[in-house]
Amino acid sequence: MDPNAAIELCRTSLLSAVVIAAPMLIVAMAAGLLVGLLQALTQVQDQTVSFVPKLLATAAVLVICLPWLITKMVDFTRVVFLTAGTP
Repeated sequence: MDPNAAIELCRTSLLSAVVIAAPMLIVAMAAGLLVGLLQALTQVQDQTVSFVPKLLATAAVLVICLPWLITKMVDFTRVVFLTAGTP
């Protein structure tokens, strides 16, 4: 494998990781922002109150997006195996 192919593989790997992780991270960030705002308004400062909604929201997005995420991972794996066979 030449250096350009290795660099392209690393770039594609990082981009795939960002695309796969983005839905869960965005939802967790939005849920944390909403819960933080709610805690500031009600002055309830319990750590469990902020953790549970983020966990539930992230799990829900994971369940909803799972077919798409698996498709993206399988496509990436297929490209890596096809690229690895070429000199």
